[in-house]
Amino acid sequence: MADTFAAVKRNLRGYLRRFGGRKTVASDLKAGLVLGVESVPDGLAAGVLAGVNPLHGLYAYMFGAIGGALATGSAFMTVQATGAMAVIISDVSAETPGGLTPAALTTLGLMVGVIMLVLGIARLGSLVRFIPTAVLVGFVNAVAVNIVLGQIDNATGFAAEGANRIARTLDSLLHFWQWSWPTILVGVVTVTLILLLERTRLGALALVVAVIVGSGLAAALALLDGIDRVATIGDIAEVPQTLPGMQMPDLSVVLALIVPALSLALVGLVQGAAISGSIANPDGRYPDASADFRGQGIANLASGFFQGIPVGGSMSATALVRAAGARTALANLFAGVVMGITVLAFASLIGYIAMSALAALLIIVGVRTFKVHDIYMVWRTGIVQATVLTVTFVLTLLIPLQYAVLTGVGLAVILIVVQQSNRVVLRQWEFDDLSALPIESAPPATIPPGEVVVLAPYGSLFFAAAPVFEKQLPAVPARLEGAVVIVRLRGKEALGSTFLRVIATYAERIRAAGGTLMISGVSEAVHRQLRDTGIIRRIGERQVFRAHARVGESLQQARDAAQRLIDERGGADD
Repeated sequence: MADTFAAVKRNLRGYLRRFGGRKTVASDLKAGLVLGVESVPDGLAAGVLAGVNPLHGLYAYMFGAIGGALATGSAFMTVQATGAMAVIISDVSAETPGGLTPAALTTLGLMVGVIMLVLGIARLGSLVRFIPTAVLVGFVNAVAVNIVLGQIDNATGFAAEGANRIARTLDSLLHFWQWSWPTILVGVVTVTLILLLERTRLGALALVVAVIVGSGLAAALALLDGIDRVATIGDIAEVPQTLPGMQMPDLSVVLALIVPALSLALVGLVQGAAISGSIANPDGRYPDASADFRGQGIANLASGFFQGIPVGGSMSATALVRAAGARTALANLFAGVVMGITVLAFASLIGYIAMSALAALLIIVGVRTFKVHDIYMVWRTGIVQATVLTVTFVLTLLIPLQYAVLTGVGLAVILIVVQQSNRVVLRQWEFDDLSALPIESAPPATIPPGEVVVLAPYGSLFFAAAPVFEKQLPAVPARLEGAVVIVRLRGKEALGSTFLRVIATYAERIRAAGGTLMISGVSEAVHRQLRDTGIIRRIGERQVFRAHARVGESLQQARDAAQRLIDERGGADD
C-alpha cells in the first residue's frame, strides 16, 4: 500500500511539472493572455466557418485549450477548432436536414473524441505516416479555397444559391449588383487593418483590434438612414452571459455521423502529429504522438459535452502561444480561462461583432493557408503523386469534405499498390575470382544446365507483385542436368500466399527438369510462413537457408551447398 501511494505521489509530481513553477508562471500567464484574447474572434470565426452558432466555435476554443493543456503529451500543443475541421463540419451541417442541432453537434464531438482516445490508448500514433503527403497537400489547399469561397456570402451580404461553394460563388458573381456595399466596406476595412496592424507591436492582437474596429464601423453605418444594415452575430445567435452548460448527445444520429467523425478524427490527428514531430517539450524531448492522440481525444470529449465543435492540434495557435513566451502547458490552460472570463464579461458586446469582419479574418486565413510551393513540389514528384493531389483537390472542392478526405486516402493506397506491384525487378548476381562482390546483370532467359544461378528480387513481393516477379524468372527447359537456382530473399519480412505459390511451383518445375531451387537469407518470420503453409516441404527443408547477422553468409552457404550438389551429380554421372 505504501509503495502504491508513493508511486501515485511520484506520478502526480511529474504531471504537475508540465505546468512549471515560480520561474515560468509570469511568462505563461502573459502568453495565455495573448492567446486567450486573440482566440475570441478566432473562435467565433471558426463557428461561422463551421456553419453553426458562432458560440459553438468559441466554446470549442475554450474547452479544447483547457482539455489539451491538461492531457496532451505535448506541453505546448494548443487544441482548437482548426479551419479544415470547421469546413468538414460545415459540409456535415449542410447535408443534415435542419442542420446540426446542439445535441447532434455534441454527439459528433464525442464520437471524434472516442476515436482519437482509442487510437491513442492503442498506441497507434504511427498511423499518420500512412497518409500520403499528396493527399494532405491536395486536401489542405482545397480547404484553403473552400474557406475563402465559404465566406463570400458574409463578405458581400448576398445569399447565393448553389449545390456547392463553387456554384454559390458563381451565383454571387452573376448577381454582383445585389451586393451590400456597407458589408463589403466593413470587410475591406477589417482586412486592411489586419494587414497593417500585425506589422506593429500588436502582432497577433491585430486580429482583435481589426474585428472590433470593423464591427464599430458596422454599428456606425447602421445609424445612417437609407443604408443597408451589416449583419452581426446577434442576428443569428443569442449570446448568453454565462458559461455553457453540459449538453447530452443524441444517440439517434450516431450511424449517420460515423463517416464525418472518422474524417474529422483523421484530419485532426494528422494536423496534431505535425506539432508532435516538430515542437519539442521544455525538456528537449519530442512528445509521443500516441499521447497527443489521447490528449486530443480528451479535449474533444470536453468540447463536445460543453457545446463546442470538434477540435484538434492547431499549428498556428501553438506557434502563437510559443512566440508570446509560453514555457509550459500553463499558458494554454490560462488561455482557456481568459476566454471564459471574456464570455462572462463581454457577452453583451459579442453580439455586435459584424459577420463581414469575421469573414474578412477567415478570408485572410484561407489565402495564407494556400501553399503554391507545396503543390509544385508534389506535382513534380511523379505521376502517381500528381494524380492523387489533383483528385483530392478537385473532390474536396466538389463533394462534402468528409467523403473527399477518405476518398483521397483510399485512392492513394490503390495507386501506390499498383505502382509498387509493377516495380519488382529481378537481377542475377554473378561471382568471379576477381572480387568477393557480385556483378549484377539481367537474369538469363533460360536456366543454363549444370550452373548455379543466383537471383535477387528488388521491391515488394506482396500478392499483386507476384505475377510480375514470375514473368521475370528464367524459363525452365525440359532438362536442366543438375542446375541450381538460388533466390535471395534477405530483407523480406513477410511474403503473400500468391508469392509462396509461385516460388513453390517454380521449385517443382525445376526439380522435375533435374535441377534444384534454393532460397537464402530467409528471416525467422518468412521461415515460419514457409513452415506453417507447408511450402518448405515442397521446396525441401535442406534447400532453405536462414539469414545471419553477417550479410552474405546465408548466400555463401547456399552457393557452397549448390556447388557440392553439382559436384556430386557430376561424379555420379562419371
